[in-house]
Amino acid sequence: MKQYLKRYAQNFDYPLFFTVLLLSLFGLVMIYSSSMMVAIQKGFEPDNYYQKQVINLIVAFLGFLVAAFFPYKHYANKKVMLLMTAVLVVLFTWVKVAGNGGQVGIGSKSWIHVPGFGNFQPSEYAKLFIILYFAAAFYRKGQKYTLEKLQPTEIFYPILLWIFVVACVAFETDLGASIILCGIAVSVVAASGIPFKTFWKFFGVLGAFGGIILGILFLFKGDMLTDNRMGRIKSYMNPFNYESGSGHQVVNSYYAIGGGGLEGRGLGQSIQKLGYLPEPQTDFIMAIIMEELGIWGVLIVLGGLGFIVYKGFSLALRTKDPLARMIAAGIASWIGWQTFINLGGVTGLIPLTGVTLPFISYGGTSIIILSLAMGILINVSMFEKIERRKTQS
Repeated sequence: MKQYLKRYAQNFDYPLFFTVLLLSLFGLVMIYSSSMMVAIQKGFEPDNYYQKQVINLIVAFLGFLVAAFFPYKHYANKKVMLLMTAVLVVLFTWVKVAGNGGQVGIGSKSWIHVPGFGNFQPSEYAKLFIILYFAAAFYRKGQKYTLEKLQPTEIFYPILLWIFVVACVAFETDLGASIILCGIAVSVVAASGIPFKTFWKFFGVLGAFGGIILGILFLFKGDMLTDNRMGRIKSYMNPFNYESGSGHQVVNSYYAIGGGGLEGRGLGQSIQKLGYLPEPQTDFIMAIIMEELGIWGVLIVLGGLGFIVYKGFSLALRTKDPLARMIAAGIASWIGWQTFINLGGVTGLIPLTGVTLPFISYGGTSIIILSLAMGILINVSMFEKIERRKTQS
């Protein structure tokens, strides 16, 4: 056991670990700064959200340790794949039967209450599930048929499961997570090593199935385009025309960004968090960071997240194991897509989708699932280092 831990300690990816730790602690500070007024207005102690996030980070760290030392090869085991799928089905059934709204007044059901734990968001688990399941499915098929000869019809079940997951998340209704799930699937399949022609055939089949099924669902589900979502689309081009309604968050985000300038007002000195920007500790925490810390806060966040994405893709390019390559590429694309969608909404580049900023925004489910993903990525990195040293010796 001692030798096992020593070998892992020697090959542990310390730069990646400390980057994740720095971002999480920086996010904790900014959650405290941005949420004080919100907590007071709701009748809580000023540090209510901060204290909750501390607990979330402790749980996340324990999950990270388990994932970091659990060999990633086991995710391709059929029993593990079935267990992950069973958990997914239970979570989506639970949220459908007894789910709570992620946002008040829009009729969505995206959260479930887990006794003794609190609220849990199944769509966050779905992101990690798609990475691991797709990577395992393509890896197993590659072992059997070789990926060069793999045809779209031979992976019918992964396609069907992907459509099921995206449909479930879309009906919660979580458009941002649905987009991320699509981006993740593209990245994992692209990293699988299948020929370019087969790659496009695969997505042709996937797109056809997805289009037909989602078309039928849209036909019989009138609340997919809720008033809230339509308002976000309408206010996208000119949010100032809808400042008192659907454009309120984006307009106040602009005020926060403009008010901070290059140097920022100073830590804790935000004006927009004083009741102007709703729930600033969640989706719009980057606006508060820009207002209080200016360009330096932006550099910390983008530098840290960019480094994680770089590490993931560089690991995917470096490793010779197709399973490791797909997992690393999937996790890197997840962080990249989620960061882009969050910052795009905050700056008005794209319509709002309600996606959190990885490791920075307040939220238990998000930080716990992301920490599991980082543990898996570090495990992949450790095994890659061990294999590389074996070939060099």
